Amino acid sequence: MTQRSRQGQVESSLRLDSLVSSENCMAEQPSPSYVAELQKACDFIRACNNVLVVSHVQPDGDAISSTLAIGWLLRTWNKTFMMVNENGVPHRLRYLSMSEGIRSYADEEEQQAQLAYDTVICVDCADYSRIGKIAQWIVKDARILNIDHHPTNDRYGEIALIREDAAATAEILFDMLQVSGEELDSEVATMLYTGILTDTGGFRYSNTTPHVMAIASQLLKHGVDGNDIADRLLEKMSMAQVQLIKRGLSRLSFTPDQKIGWLYISPEDMVETGALNEDLEGLVNYPRNIEGVEVGLLFKQVDENAVKVSMRSAGTVNVAEIAQHFGGGGHVVAAGCRINGRLHDVITMVVERVNQSL
Repeated sequence: MTQRSRQGQVESSLRLDSLVSSENCMAEQPSPSYVAELQKACDFIRACNNVLVVSHVQPDGDAISSTLAIGWLLRTWNKTFMMVNENGVPHRLRYLSMSEGIRSYADEEEQQAQLAYDTVICVDCADYSRIGKIAQWIVKDARILNIDHHPTNDRYGEIALIREDAAATAEILFDMLQVSGEELDSEVATMLYTGILTDTGGFRYSNTTPHVMAIASQLLKHGVDGNDIADRLLEKMSMAQVQLIKRGLSRLSFTPDQKIGWLYISPEDMVETGALNEDLEGLVNYPRNIEGVEVGLLFKQVDENAVKVSMRSAGTVNVAEIAQHFGGGGHVVAAGCRINGRLHDVITMVVERVNQSL
């Protein structure tokens, strides 16, 4: 063992004690098993090299932030790595440091045709298939570290660091960095804050726990500009997004008891408004936010025979179970899936399934 490795283990041990005892970072004492899992993840990363870091297709703030936080740690530990996502980085998240280093499938398809990674870190991916086409670059028996917070995660990989009650994967990564032996800087703190902010809906959702707020406080102390991030991600809208909202709301429909509300977006809407997938962000909340509505649904027609469905629940209905039924996944109050079929057939099928759960 090298002197650097010994030093890293000592620092990790000291930071581990800090994680357990410090009231500044932890609102409540973590379980020994969780602390042990955090340490295993750190050990995996410390020992690996030539790593592929990947998150789920159509990435959100937590997926991109978690990818970057892992990249930050790998860079700090002088590891060789590539960060990639099938769809690249949404425009609104490109303010994050290192975001230019996340490659898209299209960017790397030709160059990677002859390469295969045998060490992979998957973040914010409930199941392995969610990494999409990037799976083509990974050998069959690859070593995989799976870090996630979705209850529907099937615990794939050599090590599965899963905490279902975490508000975001970025929350788990904050805890992991506390045992890593590395001091946070404003760069990685901004990454983590972004992931937590987006997955808590700006600290409004029920997953905003005392631990989440304690973490946010610590990250702000490391130089995060919370106001700027909130303005970028929660306030500003593109013109295309406004046009999609107008079109979607013109189709707003409800069940007779008004407990389920839904809208849909067509391929023509996307083309005619010049919208990107990221412009759909938050649209599903419009039906969900109406008083009396228990479940809001957004149907995005991919083509004549495929529809993506986003689901949001007020808490009475477990939409993760409904999404799983259709081959998707997610959280109790926020989930999604892709269903093969014609748009109106899919709408009827999903609404009926949700209605059965009320």
